Amino acid sequence: MTFADEVKNAVTARAALLVIGVLALQLLFIASYVGALHRPDPTDVPFGVVAPRQVSGQLVDGLGGLPGGPLDPRPVADAAEARRQIENRDIDGALIVGPTGAKDTVLVASGGGTVLATSLVKLVTAVEADRQRTVRAVDVAPASPDDFDGLSSFYLVVGWCVGGYLCASILAISAGTKPANPQRAVIRTGAMALYSIAGGIGGAVIIGPILGALPGSVWALAGLGALVVFAVGMVTLALEALTGIIGIGLAVLLIVIAGNPSAGGAFPLPMLPDFWRAIGPALPPGAGTWVARSIAYFHGNAVTGPLLVLSAWAVAGTLLTLLLSTRRRKPDGAREAAAGGGSSLA
Repeated sequence: MTFADEVKNAVTARAALLVIGVLALQLLFIASYVGALHRPDPTDVPFGVVAPRQVSGQLVDGLGGLPGGPLDPRPVADAAEARRQIENRDIDGALIVGPTGAKDTVLVASGGGTVLATSLVKLVTAVEADRQRTVRAVDVAPASPDDFDGLSSFYLVVGWCVGGYLCASILAISAGTKPANPQRAVIRTGAMALYSIAGGIGGAVIIGPILGALPGSVWALAGLGALVVFAVGMVTLALEALTGIIGIGLAVLLIVIAGNPSAGGAFPLPMLPDFWRAIGPALPPGAGTWVARSIAYFHGNAVTGPLLVLSAWAVAGTLLTLLLSTRRRKPDGAREAAAGGGSSLA
């Protein structure tokens, strides 16, 4: 037998296609992470301006016309309203112009991302220097000293997402990508739900009481964690039921390659390029990171939209998994389940 024949026998067409798929995921991983994070510049950051009426319009126009468009300024009635809007996550910072003297105040919220808060202070300080004014920074929602750069919430959600798609992948590898029947699909969904509850509670306890890395309600974080894990797990199960083992790669593409760099973790959303800023809030890592930060630093404000996003992923994944379990099982799926040992979760 020639070497070429040996290669043909050793490397099947299916294996070659899977390797090519892995290579594509690898290159997409590099492109997505470097593309999203290599040059974090603030763009259109929602920013309030509190100033006397005679200078307010001119100041808003000036801040809105800065090179590169870093700010999206809007007038705010007073300092109390500016604080309220920051705490509600409607804006990311505000400039409070003093009625007398030459000293102003910039309000920021490092709990929403230390890098963004620092960038806003530097930017406003430079603008104020050009106006021969000085500025002091006030952190309205400071990140915990044990939460370096406000990253703990992001890493927490990443851990929950990893657990979700790994659990679903293990179920597929051990019991077949497609449930044998609707009853087995319900059992698999129940197993995913139990795992999600355990993962949500475990992550919240570790990051809160054990490590002290993130403040906020442990039970609120645990509930969020359960929803994140279940949403990611059920989407992965649905993709596996739809496309077979390729579904694991599709889940990695969706959650890891597209979702993680666009989540606003390392750099908050206003510092990401347009594409990643647009997709981030619609994917589980981005929605989860936003809610985790809101629980920890913003009194649980502005979480309805992201929770609906996570719920939509969970419901869609569950319905698709149950629906696909009613389709007639293909022979290769049957062989895959047999190779898995006939687990009761099939």
